[in-house]
Amino acid sequence: MNPYVLAILLSSLGLGTTLTFIGSHWLMAWMGLEINTLAITPLMAQHHHPRAVEATTKYFLTQATAAAMILFASTTNAWTMGQWAIDDLSDPLASTMFMAALALKIGLAPVHFWMPEVMQGLDLLTGLILSTWQKLAPFALILQTAHAIDPLLLTTLGVMSTLVGGWGGLNQTQLRKILAYSSIAHMGWMVIVIQYAPHLTLLALGTYVIMTSAAFLTLKMLLTTKVNTLATAWSKSPVLVSAAALVMLSLAGLPPLTGFLPKWMILQELSKQDLPIVATTMALTALISLYFYLRLCYAMTLTISPSTITSTTPWRTRTAQTSLLLAMFTIATLGLLPMAPAILMLIG
Repeated sequence: MNPYVLAILLSSLGLGTTLTFIGSHWLMAWMGLEINTLAITPLMAQHHHPRAVEATTKYFLTQATAAAMILFASTTNAWTMGQWAIDDLSDPLASTMFMAALALKIGLAPVHFWMPEVMQGLDLLTGLILSTWQKLAPFALILQTAHAIDPLLLTTLGVMSTLVGGWGGLNQTQLRKILAYSSIAHMGWMVIVIQYAPHLTLLALGTYVIMTSAAFLTLKMLLTTKVNTLATAWSKSPVLVSAAALVMLSLAGLPPLTGFLPKWMILQELSKQDLPIVATTMALTALISLYFYLRLCYAMTLTISPSTITSTTPWRTRTAQTSLLLAMFTIATLGLLPMAPAILMLIG
C-alpha cells in the first residue's frame, strides 16, 4: 500500500477514536465510530484476496448495522428526553438498543458470529488493529453509559461471551480464529464488571491490549497462522517460542503472569457484590479457555524432537522484521503482576 495512503488511513483511525473519546454529543460519537469503520475497511481489503474481500464485506455490513442502531437509539433518546448528551441515556428502550448495537460493534455474544470469520480473512497486523484499537471507542461509550443500562443485560452478555469465547476456541486449528474467540471471552470479562467497578474494566482492557499485541506480533515474527505450523516454529526461534508459550498462558490468566491480575480483581469485585454464582461461572469459563491456550503451548513446546511431527521443519533464517515492539509487549505481558498495587492506585 502507498505510504501516503497508509498514513491517511492510520491518522483517520486515530481521529475517529479521539472524536468518540472527547465527544459529549451523540452525533459526534457516532461520527467517530463511522470514521473508524471507513478507515479500517481499505486496510482489511488491501491484499485483494477473495477471503480478505469477504471479511471486509462482512465487517462493513455488521458495523453499518450497529451504527444505524446507535443512530436510531440516540434519536429515540433525544425524542424522549429532549437532549443529545451521551451521559443522559434515560429511556429504557434506547439504552437497551444502544447496548445491543455496541455489543455488535465489539463482538459480544450472542452477536459475535462475524468476529472469527472476519479475523480469519485478515493478515496479522490488520487483525491486531481490529482486536485492540477498534475496541477502544465502543468501550468509551459503554463506560459513559453503563449506569443507565440494565445490570441483568450486562451480566448476561458478560457470562455468555466468556462461555462462547471458551467453547468456540476449543476445536479450532486456525490461530486467528482462536485469538478471535479469546477476544470475545476477554470482552465478556470487561463488560460484566463495568457496572460495579469501571476502573477494573479499564485495567482489563489495558492488559488485554498488551497481551493480544504480544500474541499477534509473536505470530507475525514466526510467520505462522495455523497450529500445525506453530509446532515446527521451535526450530526457527527457540527463545521466541518459549516466550510465546508464556504469552498464551498470560492470556489464559495464570499466575504469576500479567493476565492473572484483571481476572483476580474482577472475581474479587463480583464476590464483594454478593454474586458468588456469577463469579464461580466466570472462573469455570476461564478454565474452558485455558484448555485451548494449553493446546497451543503443547503444540509449541511438547511436540519437538524426539516426538514425531508431520510438518516440515523450517530453516533457522534471520528475519528482517523489527522486534522492539514485540520485546516491549512481551515483557509487559509477562511481568506486570508485581506492580499490581501501583497500577490499582493509578486507575482506582
